[in-house]
Amino acid sequence: MADAELFAHPDYPPPGHGRAWTARTRDGAQLRFASWRPTVKPVHGTILLVQGRAEFIERYGETVGELRRRGFHVLTFDWRGQGGSQRFVSRARKGHVGRLRHYEADLALAMAQMQERLPGPYFALAHSMGAALCLDAARNDRLPVARLVALAPMLELTVIEKPRRARRLAGALFWLGFGKNFVPGGGDTAIATKPFEGNRLTGDPVRYARNSALSAAARHLSIGDPTIAWVRTAFRLMARLAAPHAAREVRVPTLVIAAGRDRIVSTPAIERFAARLKTGQALILREARHEILMESDAIRAQFWAAFDAFIPGEDADLAAGAGSAGEPRQRSLMQRLVGGGEDAPAPGGAAPVP
Repeated sequence: MADAELFAHPDYPPPGHGRAWTARTRDGAQLRFASWRPTVKPVHGTILLVQGRAEFIERYGETVGELRRRGFHVLTFDWRGQGGSQRFVSRARKGHVGRLRHYEADLALAMAQMQERLPGPYFALAHSMGAALCLDAARNDRLPVARLVALAPMLELTVIEKPRRARRLAGALFWLGFGKNFVPGGGDTAIATKPFEGNRLTGDPVRYARNSALSAAARHLSIGDPTIAWVRTAFRLMARLAAPHAAREVRVPTLVIAAGRDRIVSTPAIERFAARLKTGQALILREARHEILMESDAIRAQFWAAFDAFIPGEDADLAAGAGSAGEPRQRSLMQRLVGGGEDAPAPGGAAPVP
């Protein structure tokens, strides 16, 4: 374990009074972590902030500040192969991971770091790939948190044409030794540095410009397109969660928030998964694109309203742990957000928010 640094962009510095360090997974990968204390009292516990693909800690400075002002400690980390964590390819801009178990080891280390360093109760706020990995871990008692908020979880990729063919091709190329190659047509350019017009990430030009500036200035933290092995890993993860029994095995009370204008992951797939959850529901933000936490103020206000009603939750729910005690409260939450009527959610369904 060693100290690490956070990148200080002159216009978008990271939140102050934080600490960054590195730690190693059980298979030897070095990951970068950062944590902050809350800025208000009472203290409600710790949020594990889990990123998606191609992200890094510094992109979440705004969200970290909002969580601290809500009375939470915050812990976040960079997945292996991106941000300030260890890369396993000679061309460092490739978005690479070898196998699904490697991401599982990363998440296990993050949980251990949280429990060793920060006070409970523990919660997770996860995005896209990170949300899918947390949902999978919650099926097998590998996510020791009281509640989970999963944003636009990567349950099905719409950005890949002909997914069945792509899955077979990725598997074949992986076993032929091409796992560390870019996907066909892939390159070093970070998605966040591409033009705002037509982007799939957010409708907010100001936050998009901030993330683009961070990615351009901190080239050592950003990555480009994924490798064949990453695609194979993503398909294996999504196949696990697509199994009919997968959602029913999630024991952690979960709020799934989907983006109505998502062109990266499938919102209908998220709705189907949420309908099978025993301890959760989904909320759809109709005007949002994929990166809900990077969206406009109006969309983010809807997200924070849902978050604040769900976390930390009732004291009785926290004492009960990851069980069904939170389900009636979650249903009440959704009904308050949409105001009842035709948009009121059915049990286990998804509530749209205009």
